This record gives sequence, C-alpha cells and structure tokens, in this order.
Amino acid sequence: MQNTVTPTHCPYCALQCGMNLTPAPDGSSVEVRERADFPVNRGALCGKGRTAPEVLSSRVRLTSPRVRDAGGALVPASWEEALGRVAEGLGRTRARSGADAVGVFGGGGLTNEKAYSLGKFARVVLGTSQIDYNGRFCMSSAAAAGNTAFGLDRGLPFPLEDIPRTGCVILVGSNPAETMPPSLRYFTELRENGGTLIVVDPRRTRTAEHADLHLAPRPGTDLALALGLLHLVVAEGRTDEAYVRERTAGWEETRAAAMAHWPEYVERITGVSVPELREAVRLFCEPEAAMVLTARGPEQQSKGTDTVGAWINLCLATGRAGRPLSGYGCLTGQGNGQGGREHGQKADQLPGYRKLTDPAARAHVAEVWGVDPESLPGPGRSAYELLDALGTDIRALLLMGSNPVVSAPRAAHVEERIRSLDFLAVCDVVLSETAALADVVLPVTQWAEETGTTTSLEGRVLLRRRALTPPEGVRSDLEVLHELAARLGGGRNLEKGFPTDPEEVFEELRRASAGGLADYSGITYRRLAEENGVFWPCPASGGPEEDVHPGTPRLFHDRFATEDGRARFVPVSHRPIAEEPDEEYPVLLTTGRVVAQYQSGAQTRRVDELNAAAPGPFVELHPRLAERIGAAEGEPVAVVSRRGRAVAPARITTAIRPDTVFMPFHWAGEGRANTLTNPALDPTSRMPEFKACAVRVEAVAAGEPARATPWADGSRPARRTPTLRWGAADRPRR
Repeated sequence: MQNTVTPTHCPYCALQCGMNLTPAPDGSSVEVRERADFPVNRGALCGKGRTAPEVLSSRVRLTSPRVRDAGGALVPASWEEALGRVAEGLGRTRARSGADAVGVFGGGGLTNEKAYSLGKFARVVLGTSQIDYNGRFCMSSAAAAGNTAFGLDRGLPFPLEDIPRTGCVILVGSNPAETMPPSLRYFTELRENGGTLIVVDPRRTRTAEHADLHLAPRPGTDLALALGLLHLVVAEGRTDEAYVRERTAGWEETRAAAMAHWPEYVERITGVSVPELREAVRLFCEPEAAMVLTARGPEQQSKGTDTVGAWINLCLATGRAGRPLSGYGCLTGQGNGQGGREHGQKADQLPGYRKLTDPAARAHVAEVWGVDPESLPGPGRSAYELLDALGTDIRALLLMGSNPVVSAPRAAHVEERIRSLDFLAVCDVVLSETAALADVVLPVTQWAEETGTTTSLEGRVLLRRRALTPPEGVRSDLEVLHELAARLGGGRNLEKGFPTDPEEVFEELRRASAGGLADYSGITYRRLAEENGVFWPCPASGGPEEDVHPGTPRLFHDRFATEDGRARFVPVSHRPIAEEPDEEYPVLLTTGRVVAQYQSGAQTRRVDELNAAAPGPFVELHPRLAERIGAAEGEPVAVVSRRGRAVAPARITTAIRPDTVFMPFHWAGEGRANTLTNPALDPTSRMPEFKACAVRVEAVAAGEPARATPWADGSRPARRTPTLRWGAADRPRR
C-alpha cells in the first residue's frame, strides 16, 4: 500500500470536519492529520475525530457475517449463506403477511448514496411503506417548523462562518463545546468581535460558561420562554414593522398569542427571572443582526415543533430571518442527518425532499426508478411508532446503521419488541447491542473504506474519499442491497437498479432530486473533488458544462421558499410537557451527550482513549437534592421513571437546577438513560420527548434498600406541578 494522503471527512457529527488520512505502508494503521484547507474546522479535530481510525481495527469491528445457529448463538458464516438467510427471512414474511409486515430502519450516519438506495430498496424491492430512520430523533421538529415557516428546511440557512460576524446569538438547548467542539471557535470569535452569546440550558454546561448571559429554564419550558421574549419585544416596541409587513404573513394572530405570556407568568413557568428576560431581549434586539440556533433541547419534546416555531417567530418579528448575518438555524447532530432524510429514508419523503403524497413527486421519482407511480407505497410509520409495532404488525426488520436498543426512548420496551420479531437482519460495522439480537449480522465498510457523499449541518454536500481497502470478508451496504435485490426480485433483475458504485448511485440521485427542494442535480463527484463542498439547492443549468450553478450557501435573502415568498408566523401557546412531576415522581430528568462519546456509543465505546475520558454513565444532581436523599459523590443512585430504572454513580454539582437530574445516553446496561425516557410524540414531527420526563431518585447503598426521593426543597408536592422557588444561590454554576 502506498503511503498516500487522502483528504476526507470525520465519520461522526454533522460538522463533517475535514481531515487527511495517511495509511501505514503495510496497511496496519491509519494516521489522522490536520487538514487546514477545509473551512469548517480549519484543521481542528475533537478527540472522537482524532481517534476515529481505532474503530477500523479488526480488534473491535466485524470482519465476517454471523448467523444465529440452532443453539441460539451468533456464529461466523459465509456471505452466500448470510445473504440467503436474509432474503429468505424477509421474503417469507412478505409472502405470508404482506409487504408492510417487513420494516426497514436506517441511520443518520449513512451516506447519501446508501440512504437513497435504502429508501428505493424498501419501496421498489420490498414494496413496504414501513421505513424510517434514527434521524427522526435528531431534528425532525426543527424540520417541521422550518418547512412551515420558510417553505424549506435546511439545518443552517447560512454557513458557520457567518456566526462570528453577527451581533448576537441565542443558542437554545445546545452544548457544542461537548457535542461538536471545533464549532466552539465560532462562538468565541463572535464574542471577540464584540457580539454577545446567550445560552439557554437547564445546566451550566461548558458552552454556557462561555456565554454573556445564561438562562436556565426548567426542562420542557423553552416554548414559554420564547413566548415571553416575544411578548417583551412587542411591549417594548422592538418589532420590525416594515419587515413584518413586507416579508411575512400571520403576524396578528401570533402577536395575540404571545401577549398572553407576560413576563411574570413566564418566570413562574420557567424559573427564568423577569430581569433576565428583559436583558435577553435587549442583547438580541440592539445589534443590527442576530441569530437563533436550536438543537435537541427544545426539539426533543412532545411540543418540539411549536417550540421551534416560537423561536422562529421571535426571529421574524424582529426582522432576523432572510437578511445578511441573521436568521434561524438548527444545529443538526448526526453526520448525515440532513442528507439522510432528504433522499428517501424518512417515512413520508422521496428523494429531493419531495412529499410521498404528492402525485407529481411520485411520478417524477417513479420515472427515474423505472416503475409505475401507483406501485409506490404511501407514507409509513415514524421511527418510534415503527419500533413499537415490531413483533405485532411488523414481523421482520432490516436495520442499517442504527442501535435503537440504546438510542430509542423507552428502550427496554423497544428491546422487547425487537426480541419478539420473527426475523431481524442488521448491517453494521460493530456488534452493537441491537446487532447482538439479530438473526443475521452483515459486516459492512466504514467511512475510510468507501467513497460517498454526506450533507453537513450547513447544507454543504461533501465527498468522503476511500483511503484504504476494507478487510477481506467485509462488503459495502450498496453491495448488500444489490445482492438482496437480486434474491428478492423474483426474476425481475431488480439488482440492476442497485449499482454498487457510489458515483453511479449519486448520478441517479441527481436525477431523482432534480426540481425538488433539495436539488442536487448540479452537483457532481468531480465538483466535490475540486471544491470544499457545494451547498444545496444546486440545480443543473441545462446549458454548457461550464455554466454551472454555484450552489446556495445563504437562503432566503431574496424571498422565502413559500408560494408567495413570505415567511409564515405560526401562533403557538405554552403547554406542559407530557409527563409533569408529581408526588411519586417529583424530579425532572433530562438527557444529553458528553464530549468523549457519540450517540449510542456503539463505536466510541470501543476506543480506549475515549473510554478513559468517559468510562460510563452518571447521574448529575444538585447538592440540595443529593443531601435530601443521602447521595454521595461517586456512589450509585437509582433514577426511576414509569418505564424503568437506571443506576449510575452520582455526580454532585451546582451546574444543574435542584429540580432536575441529567444523564448521558451513550451506554447500555443498568445505566441506560433511555430506559427512562418518555416516547410521547410531537403531533407533527413525531419526535419523542427525550428531554423531559418525571422521575424519582434513590440513593443505593450496599446492603440497604433504596430510599425514595423527597422533593428538592424538602416538601411533598401536590398532584399539580409545583413551582420550585430558587434564588441566585441555586443558579446553575461551575
């Protein structure tokens, strides 16, 4: 193997940081080197990116198929046997119970080519409507709100480079210092340039430590907070009346809804004081330009779409959308969470961000696929609803690039549903907790072993290049779908529609996306190899080859993507979370990530350096709560919800509210945070309520029974939700 340098991108979060890979001459290892030419990270990498090649090692990854033997063990098998079993299991279920008895579950880490092929495979080969992906748990609420308000959803409608040049950023429910560390420099540069940073988070996170103002609302009250800020904007005469009149619709109803949320009322709901609310409005409205960026905090709620909509309303009322250095954006989490849904993994979408219910969209995509539009199934279940139906309506499942046993809400129930399937096939790079339950596990290639495209949180389409040869016995997901199409096609030669060359797949994706909201038709592998990504939409010019569309790094400056070009206000009102605290479960649980682990931990938990930095789960709780239950630093505590019980060491800190506990969700076993979380769904986005549920906390001592949790201030709450009174001394701090 030549000692060559391959420019590529990190396999983890949606920053898709640029890096250079240099394989050792004998292929025994891969070195990650700085790639300063990529404008997003400018050479900086977090620990996950630096150690990403560790998961390429045969010491931690799968290198041959495995099948379940008669004794119940997963044993090595040939590819021929494994593929035969998958085809037989899926085909038998389809023949016996109908196409919709077969489900497909994808992942936000799959390349655009894989996501596109998986959606096509589900609808053309299997004929099932039952396909969704774990990206539903990422930014679906922001997508729904963005589509309603702007007519189009893209994580950021502007590049990250605009952030340091704006006047103020409100960062809602996001902790980029730990979730995407190289991005923190943009917020640091913002402050160095004289701008201000407002962080909204119930915890005093590493990101909040960098803020000019930290607002610490009670979990699940972000909607009320946004409405309270909008109330003050109106009351203080800070609305941009000319902008509202010329570029928006629906303001009167929205203003009336906001005026019902006066500051003192919002303070009682959120715990954020009226002076803090007024200061936030001043910091946001005084500069010429400002932004609101949301992440999972406000989005992973049963009212996540309305919550994001309320923050968008704040931007629209102040003229902070569709203008230079201003706007609303969503900090997408997963590496290809954006592209993964644009091209067909999502239950209700076709390639190009087209609606599956739109006859014109169905006709266009069907023509590209060479099938009758009437043969395409309609929309299926959303991610959690699909998982909840396993073993009942859905009897067999093909799962690719996801680990729902750890990552899904109400995870113990989801694990039970998966175990009840007649047949489960999993494609993965490691033997995850979900793969360990499969009837067949197919080992597939990883980021450095394959070429493909991803779409970053900026809407920047990027080319990941193959840097090394995968181990013998490992195949790509595209090869898997090609082979399964051949076996399940019933002699129709369907495998011809599933090429194994990623560039060939991308060429078809370009045609399928042409004319859609997410139009990639003007993007080619050659352009991506020569440029540092191309921002969609990028339609084909239809003219000479040199007459190419430059891409669209900034959206909405001229008009919004609605029929009349106007943004839409949506009137919303505060409502409580699906499960408020009560006498039995008096504390709120919120969940999130830590810097050294990623998502369900299936990959990062196999890296020694990352495990040394973050070896296991923990429960973060306030000293006042710890004292009431007799918890000690580092000693185990049990967190109990209506869905289950998790046990992990206590981490006692004033960085969290006294009515709230925090758990990271990267681990399986007794510390699995998602055993506890609530699957209550947003009615529009179908996002589960990961970020807020009622729990009790119990100190666990050796040889002693667990002790129940009193309320954080020592009292017994009424059945209605009490308001916890807390002062400056209780404010989350480091």
